[in-house]
Formats: sequence, structure tokens, C-alpha cells
Amino acid sequence: MISVKELSHSFKIGKKGKEKRIPVLKGLTFEVADGEIVSIVGRSGSGKSTLLHIMAGFLTPDSGEIHVNGVETSSFTEVESAKFRLDNYGFVFQNFQLMPGLNAFENVELPLKLKGIDKSERRKKVRDLMKSVGLAEVQDHYPNELSGGQQQRVSIARALITDPPIIFADEPTGSLDSETEQDVLLLIQSLNKTRGITFVIITHDDEVAQTADRVYRMRDGELSEGGMHDAI
Repeated sequence: MISVKELSHSFKIGKKGKEKRIPVLKGLTFEVADGEIVSIVGRSGSGKSTLLHIMAGFLTPDSGEIHVNGVETSSFTEVESAKFRLDNYGFVFQNFQLMPGLNAFENVELPLKLKGIDKSERRKKVRDLMKSVGLAEVQDHYPNELSGGQQQRVSIARALITDPPIIFADEPTGSLDSETEQDVLLLIQSLNKTRGITFVIITHDDEVAQTADRVYRMRDGELSEGGMHDAI
């Protein structure tokens, strides 16, 4: 599904003319199989969020390649990246990133509007999906009227609504209590099994990482595999 080869990236610091490059990713090579849940775990500053941003096409790497279903994506223009994201990726974030002026239904519906889907078609699809993830009773509620767990379920539903083959989750349980965290992780595992969605989960939490099929450890810009359900 995803193949990363010799991926490197650095950031510039310092004044113009005296910039220094600080390496963040150092020649990473790894793969994510179709229908797999993969966790990339590491401390803050280890480079894991930068890796996600490059994989998702928000940043261009200094060198290396990323192939998604055989398509080389790391050399896309911004316009090409935006279209590819809309067609292939869903995103789940730690702080939910819901639109406060839209209710739960409208937040989930938004990606379909961006794709130009007919109103009657998209409204039926949103209703069906919200029912399937336990949100039918709160579809008219605004984000500030929802619990953290409900907001994250809305975020997950929004990520799912375009039927993406891949979902990137950046610290998806970081703002949740332990009980709600388990509910969200169980939902991710259920969606992976029933829909065959590939999940890439970025986390600093070893317990969250262990819900994955494969675990990678990020340290100082380098990646090592923790294996299938191995302790890390």
C-alpha cells in the first residue's frame, strides 16, 4: 500500500546567509501493507509528525521516494497533492479539528461537499455512516456540545466519509481519558477489520502503539521495527 524509500528531510535554522540544516529524517525505508494498522511511536521531537506530514503530502522531502498503490507521490505539486489527499486519505487529529460553526452532521458532510457530491447522495451517506459509528443521536449537536470521545468519533466519521483506503491518525487519543481512549482504539480496529482500511497511527504512547499489527520506533530521525505485537 505504502512504500517509503531512503526518505530524508531537514529544517533550516538561523539567519539568512547563515542558515544551518538540522536533519529530522535520516534515510528512512519501510513499508505499510494493504489493510494493516501500523503505529509509529516516539518521543516529542523524534521526527514522527514530520514523517506523517511528508507521507500525507503536506511537506516535500529533501530526498527519497514515497509510493502509494504504485503511484510516486513525493514529487507532486501542491495541487496534485491536494487532489490525491482528497481521493486517498482520511485524517484524524489529537485536537479533533472540527469546525465549531458546523454541527456534527455538517462536519462529517464537509469532505463530500469539497468533492462536489450531490446533496441528496451525500446526506444519505452521512446519515448511514453516523449511525454505524454510534453518532445518530448527536448529529445535530455542535462540537462544544459533545464529549471528547464523541468529537473524536465525529472526526473519524469525517475521515471515513470519502471511503479512503488510508487513514492517518496523529495522536488520535491524546486528548481523551483512558476509558474513552479504549473506545476509540476499538473503533479503529473494528473499521480496519470490517472495511479493510489501512491505518497509520502516530503516537508517543506505547499502549496505543501496541494495538497495531506492526510497530515502528522513531528515535532521532531513524526508524526501527518493533515487529508484530512485540513489546517496545
